[in-house]
Amino acid sequence: MFANVAQPIIDLLNQIMGPLLGIVGAVGALYCVILGVKFAKAEEPQEREKAKGALKNAIIGFVLIFVLILVLNRLMPVMSEWVNQQAGKTIVSPQS
Repeated sequence: MFANVAQPIIDLLNQIMGPLLGIVGAVGALYCVILGVKFAKAEEPQEREKAKGALKNAIIGFVLIFVLILVLNRLMPVMSEWVNQQAGKTIVSPQS
């Protein structure tokens, strides 16, 4: 029962994982370059600190997204195995 529902989702995630990593990497690099240029062009100290904070937050955010995608990619076989194991078990409801 679970395998029939989960298999299309697992196949879809496996297919989009590679392009997703590429897109996140490209968008992250482009955004960081734009923020870096903004930081370099900032003349006021307040603007410079604001741009520095935005650049730092963007780098942390994109690294976090990238790591989470890699973790999902590594855990996909484990989750698939768990679903296959659950497919062989009968679930008893507590109200029975």
